[in-house]
Amino acid sequence: MKENTTVHTIAVHGGARKDDTFGAINQPIYMTSNYRIPTDGTPVDWIGTETNIYARNRNVNQMVLQNKLCALTGAEDCAVFASGVAALAGVFVPFLNSGDHAIISEVCYSATNLLFRQYLPEKYGIEVTFVDTTDTEAVKAAIRPNTKLIHVETPGNPTTGISDIESIAKAAHAAGSLVSVDATFAGPISIYTLKLGADLEIHSMTKYINGHGDSLGGCVLGRKELLTKVKEIAMVNFGGILSPFNAWLVARGLVTLPLRMAQHSSVAMEVAKFLEGHPAIRFVWYPGLESHPQHDRAVKLMNGQYSGMIAFDINGTEEQHQKFLDALTLVTHAVSLGDVESLIVYYDEHSDKLPHYPEIFRKGFFRFSVGLEGAEDLIADLTQALNACGLA
Repeated sequence: MKENTTVHTIAVHGGARKDDTFGAINQPIYMTSNYRIPTDGTPVDWIGTETNIYARNRNVNQMVLQNKLCALTGAEDCAVFASGVAALAGVFVPFLNSGDHAIISEVCYSATNLLFRQYLPEKYGIEVTFVDTTDTEAVKAAIRPNTKLIHVETPGNPTTGISDIESIAKAAHAAGSLVSVDATFAGPISIYTLKLGADLEIHSMTKYINGHGDSLGGCVLGRKELLTKVKEIAMVNFGGILSPFNAWLVARGLVTLPLRMAQHSSVAMEVAKFLEGHPAIRFVWYPGLESHPQHDRAVKLMNGQYSGMIAFDINGTEEQHQKFLDALTLVTHAVSLGDVESLIVYYDEHSDKLPHYPEIFRKGFFRFSVGLEGAEDLIADLTQALNACGLA
């Protein structure tokens, strides 16, 4: 495609098209576990990441999705996995060995937190330093001679903190370390982490990339030399590959990503402004608000779309928090995020994760994934729920 092709067109037409025997416009689902091995002298990649041999190694729907993600992000290569957690492991396992040191975002997804606080140190002898990566100087100070990976979440899950990817990448590369960024909260078109210097970009495709709450998936994007290692170790030999059907579902959802992200971001901004102005709200963190502690950084990184993720809390008791959740009608109390419908989850003050979050979060808070509903409708639902718990 031409260099100046819009993201909307790339989402629809990007990546190699695979026409089937009957000339279908939509990509067929290739539900086969095996492929015919060439007998005409064509070179065969027996590892299977360049040749269709066995569906655990590579399948047609997987390749279509990977090519489309590369077209959207500018990545040289991509690997797609059965879940976002499998994608995370697909980065951590290939690039960290016993005795290596990793720097990890203090605020991070629960599986990442568990991997680095328990499994990787205890089972594999990997040294780990957790750092508030929104503090670039703290990241630099934590670098050691054996630091091999700096892993950042931007925006951070669940606080929405924004790290300076470009500055962190420069410091990491000067020390010989790789930088991986989990950008799930932003999706692949709100922050272009690879252009900012990240070596590997990770997404739970279950969220914004798929966007419809009907498929799990994860992806890793980056340079071909790095992705070859990711594919050979984590995808082929650890068996974390995405199924053809789920690859088809995610690719179908990806087509509307630019439209959905624009709506998520627009509605979330209106909802965040409403919450910020309501006397019953204790705090609101949304990267698009000027009050967000890293707002200026978000303006620089997020291309004017701040996604649909809001962290906030009400001035109320534990009972009032529960009544607020129970009273919501449009917003569903559920985990996950990036869905077409709005989802909310409460981190109560007894959560063992809260001590690792900024102080304002430690009394408990809501993680609110704003969906595609109308802003006025969501605001009305939040208002009646605040009234129902006595915080009008």
